[in-house]
Amino acid sequence: MQIVGYETAAGAERDQPALLVAGDGAIERESLAPGRQLGYSLGRRHCAGTIDDTGHTSCEADGAPYCPTHTKRWACARCRGDCDRPLPSCHEEHAVYLAAFAPATFKVGVTRSWRLETRLREQGADRAAHLRTVADGKIARQIEAEIAADVGDQVRVPTKIRGLHQGVSTEAWETLLSEYDLLSTYSFDYGLSLQERPVAETMLTGTVRGAQGRVLVLERNGTVYAVDLRDLVGHELTDGSTDRALQSSLASFE
Repeated sequence: MQIVGYETAAGAERDQPALLVAGDGAIERESLAPGRQLGYSLGRRHCAGTIDDTGHTSCEADGAPYCPTHTKRWACARCRGDCDRPLPSCHEEHAVYLAAFAPATFKVGVTRSWRLETRLREQGADRAAHLRTVADGKIARQIEAEIAADVGDQVRVPTKIRGLHQGVSTEAWETLLSEYDLLSTYSFDYGLSLQERPVAETMLTGTVRGAQGRVLVLERNGTVYAVDLRDLVGHELTDGSTDRALQSSLASFE
């Protein structure tokens, strides 16, 4: 079996995160619902291949999670509104938003209006503000580029993990919002209830505490771990808890 993809809670059909696991061309959904006991070991990591309506096509190339042949580059990833709107989605109504990640990391982003709350949850935002609704993606990207010069438009997963146990700084967030006219605001609770920063690891053994965006939170032997789901993609998977030495938190010795 190989992990070939993942679903965040926001994008999952059953409103719970999951891993997509392939074997002999067939794909199964491995639930990551809170309370689930996981006991898997990660093996060799290689290209996750492709998924389509017929199932999974494997690839043995070393590139992970995808080799150069199977790497898909999102056309809009670095767009600044200087394109000719090449995709059908470019012509849909878009929302421009600010997202906050505890304790005080902020970014600007855009998405199709009907996906706004889903997109925020996919990213694991703690708070957010809807700034503008515009006619299409080109206009939205132009506005995003202007705001990004001051706020930024990317937040890396390690930064998100470092703040999982904290709340957003109300002072810093309100100071930022005071510079904009707001259409609406959001506050999200992912039910993790963490007392200390989780240990960043790549593993799939333990009890699922929950997930925030693509960060899976597991508890094992008194230590809470944070796993970037994307770092699991491409790994061969076998039954049986990992016996690899793992870093423990100080709380596990109390």
